[in-house]
Amino acid sequence: MKRILGVALAMAIAAIPALAADYPKPVEGDYVARDFRFHDGQTLPEVKLHYTTVGAPSGIPVLVLHGTAGSGATMLNPGFAGELFGPGQPLDAAKYYIILPDALGTGKSTRPSDGLRAKFPLYNYDDMVHAQYRLVTEGLGVKHLRLVIGNSMGGMQTWVWGVTHPGFMDALVPMAAQPTEMSARNWMMRRMIIDAVRNDPDWQGGNYTTQPKAVRVANAFFGIATNGGSIAYQVQAPTREKADALLAERLAAPFTMDANDFLYQWESSRDYNPAPKLAALTAPVLAINSADDERNPPETGTLERAIKTLRDGRILLIPASAETRGHGTTAMAKFWKADFAAWLAAIK
Repeated sequence: MKRILGVALAMAIAAIPALAADYPKPVEGDYVARDFRFHDGQTLPEVKLHYTTVGAPSGIPVLVLHGTAGSGATMLNPGFAGELFGPGQPLDAAKYYIILPDALGTGKSTRPSDGLRAKFPLYNYDDMVHAQYRLVTEGLGVKHLRLVIGNSMGGMQTWVWGVTHPGFMDALVPMAAQPTEMSARNWMMRRMIIDAVRNDPDWQGGNYTTQPKAVRVANAFFGIATNGGSIAYQVQAPTREKADALLAERLAAPFTMDANDFLYQWESSRDYNPAPKLAALTAPVLAINSADDERNPPETGTLERAIKTLRDGRILLIPASAETRGHGTTAMAKFWKADFAAWLAAIK
């Protein structure tokens, strides 16, 4: 196993303010996948898959996958797209054709809240990747990807892409994700927010008339417990009064997600486990993680053991600091873009 640390370089880059890059205007579109079959045999006659692209279709195709409760558009921010998609940057949109899908059940893609509510098929990550594959191949006519890169849920789906469609991409960059089944704190916390919705009397089996109140609290609780970074929180809230103020701010933040969509998105990770299929993975892998990732703590050695089984796998571990944000660190490309650019350039 090769291991990239790039500590000094990462810290130097972290000191540079994230500025919006002058990349081409994003273009939105929809593709309708007919007769969509889910992993358990259920079908829907039509599944709408929304997507955003940056760059010309003649460019080198790159697939960018978002995290839970996000969408393709949420990746178009100064800290991510602004560090990667501009002129001379690692994924310069003048050279690359960047595809940012809204995963099945999220964003503007087909979701439980569109009408089926709790009768919507109980999809999983395999279904979400299958939908992305149909969008890329059938909807956009792409026959091969230079890169699949994803963050958090998108990172886990990057692992699924690698074992499900080996040879379809040149490189894989899963971020804030491990290729192992849901377990320990990560799954226990997910179970708590899933159960918080299902056990709320207002949920009414998914047929509520007003959004269950538990969803807002569960979302804030999960976010604080599994994201943000311990050092960063200590800096932001060094006293009880400041901690109370930060919590009040989180609870008062606008939250418009539908409860069924919320429930389905978090529960879709329940049977995630590409580990038994890692031998099928052929593309080089750069797994990027942060030393303070609450959901994927590196001290367990889980990711390192998995990487050792790959033909070509490396880990880029971002040191924890007051500037990192725990599980959210990898969403800030300034910490890893230089090492990533050098790694990708070396892959033929």
